Amino acid sequence: MTDQQPHQFERGTDGPKVIVSGLDGSDSSMRAAAYAAGLARRQGAMLALVYVQPVLPAGAALGAPVADTTGEVAEGLVNEIREATARTKDIWDVRWEFHTFRGDPYNGLVTAADELKADAVVVGASESAGHRFIGSVAIRLVKAGRWPVTVVP
Repeated sequence: MTDQQPHQFERGTDGPKVIVSGLDGSDSSMRAAAYAAGLARRQGAMLALVYVQPVLPAGAALGAPVADTTGEVAEGLVNEIREATARTKDIWDVRWEFHTFRGDPYNGLVTAADELKADAVVVGASESAGHRFIGSVAIRLVKAGRWPVTVVP
């Protein structure tokens, strides 16, 4: 016979503390953010919404105002998120932050997840035909094997 103490149930100590969700304005990414918000609310986790501003050297070489355009997209996303949280503030309370990183979506999300010490990553399924050739961001994140990754259709 051993002298074991009975295990007590621990409430609120398991589960993710930080959930990162990639956001680019597409319908799929917006559904992923909504799903991640639900997870964060139920788990009491911080929701880190991440927009990766693409770096388009070819566009910059042609004189296109790439930085201004991606900055406007980021500002538009923040406004949408603020409006959505204001509409639901009396119903749900989700702690959230908005972060922007520059680069390609995969490396930007990896950097965000590492810097924010993410416990989970939620992304939308790719809506681009080009992912068939270079691989979708979601598949690349899963293959990295560094965090649990949820892909929302």
